[in-house]
Amino acid sequence: MGNFAANEGLSIFVILVWLGINAFLFVHFYMAFLTDRWLYTRVLLGQALPWARAPAACLNFNCMLILLPVCRNLLSILRGTIQCCSRTAARQLDSNITFHKLVAYMIAFHTAVHILAHLFNFEWFMDGQLNRNSSLLTFVLSEIGTGDNASYLNPIRTNTTNPTIVMFTTIAGVTGVVITLALILIITSSMEVIRRSYFEVFWYTHHLFVIFFIGLVFHGFGRIVRGQTLASLKVHDPLECADRFETWGTKGTNCPEPEFAGNPPMTWKWVVGPMILYVCERMVRFYRSQQKVVITKVVMHPSKTLELQMKRKGFRMEVGQYVFIQCPSISHLEWHPFTLTSAPEEDHFSAHIRIAGDWTQALYEVCGGDKTETQEAWTLPKVAIDGPFGTASEDVFRYEVVMLVGAGIGVTPFASILKSVWYKHTQSNDDVFTKKIYFYWLCPETQAFEWFADLLQSLEGQMTEKGLADFLSYNIYLTRWKETEAAHFRVHHEAENDPITGLKQKTLYGKPNWDNEFTTIGAKHPGTKVGVFLCGPAALGKALGRQCRSHSEGGVKFIFNKENF
Repeated sequence: MGNFAANEGLSIFVILVWLGINAFLFVHFYMAFLTDRWLYTRVLLGQALPWARAPAACLNFNCMLILLPVCRNLLSILRGTIQCCSRTAARQLDSNITFHKLVAYMIAFHTAVHILAHLFNFEWFMDGQLNRNSSLLTFVLSEIGTGDNASYLNPIRTNTTNPTIVMFTTIAGVTGVVITLALILIITSSMEVIRRSYFEVFWYTHHLFVIFFIGLVFHGFGRIVRGQTLASLKVHDPLECADRFETWGTKGTNCPEPEFAGNPPMTWKWVVGPMILYVCERMVRFYRSQQKVVITKVVMHPSKTLELQMKRKGFRMEVGQYVFIQCPSISHLEWHPFTLTSAPEEDHFSAHIRIAGDWTQALYEVCGGDKTETQEAWTLPKVAIDGPFGTASEDVFRYEVVMLVGAGIGVTPFASILKSVWYKHTQSNDDVFTKKIYFYWLCPETQAFEWFADLLQSLEGQMTEKGLADFLSYNIYLTRWKETEAAHFRVHHEAENDPITGLKQKTLYGKPNWDNEFTTIGAKHPGTKVGVFLCGPAALGKALGRQCRSHSEGGVKFIFNKENF
């Protein structure tokens, strides 16, 4: 239970607070529209009125939050600020994209409720005009303000129109349609299958958020939903006068004709702060994009992995961080995130990019990856860099014992960590708090091992020379192989070095038995906090998260950290 609190406690607390505020706002505004001021509006609209206004309040709150998790520079500042106070709190910032998605789902839910309620509202408004019977209170209320169009309650002013026309001829209607379409496109294009296979579709449609927020700010300016004014309530008590509507405004009665007004627009007050922060965020990104970046080396590794080595004046990084890369010759708008594979001690920074889509394929071609001859430096494309930004892997040297788990190209953040380890021991840096690293790499094809094997061989030799062979334990797993490869592995299995990686440590086949691995590590390091770091698929993350919780006993605690960007 203690480890569950250490791993998930603060996240659950934040989610519960967020859900609690949503519930409070919904109930508060639902009850607010059941008061006397809105009695005549409810006569026209029934219970659809509070069901439209309560989710609107929740939408304001969640639209205020939706931009904050994607303000990368703000999160980096916060992460650095609170790191010294609470490592647990800093780790929660690594779940920014998860929270961004949760807020988006909440916006979608409240939008659906809001739209459904207003569809009923417009039908009731229309009925108020169509049922032209002066003995009906709904008709009398709908006629108020007809003469000079002042103080009206029913926004539909004639019985010769229909709700569809009103929807496309009012500020609330037009902006409502626009922001709903924008929201549908944004959410549907964010599905995992589209984001992975057609990143450009996801990228471009996500920028409809600009239209969404413009429409959101102006949505309330139409003041479609109107209630009795406070001044009118003082002279016209709806509880007493509702049944005497036929004598409203006549002499000798205490019921003058009620006056109505719409609430002033409030949404802009909720979202103006985050919008200003986001504009500042984009300005910082633009400034960084104008700084000169020089590609010093391009290496094409097996398994279609492109390595870019770059330099930028004043660039400083920590292990495991990532950057966004833009190539103007491919697109002026697209920025793609890549983990840095270089160490802070190196005089350049690098990224390994797997060719897996249109943009990465185009980058591969403009860098000359499809050409056999060596490319001149001046022919290489210009690139812009935004970052670096912090991730969970920054905390790796804060743990005495560390487990690093990479899947496929997900090994890239650990390349930076292992390189940094190599440099620290080469430079005889005795300040390294970490005493033991367990490294696991799961890969589906043999070619993918080649670019990383050189680093492991260097590290293996260096650790042996320094008498630190036990510092790094690594296990490389090949999860898929062909029959021809299997025969080759059997023939060379007795060789001193592994036939795939060239390392003394032999490659393992299949997948790790995580239960055994965690049990063994826990037994070797009692009373220790073990940092578990993953860069890989969500399914593997869930499995490791469960193992961290179930094996935290006997004084050992496994703290789970996952890369999210």
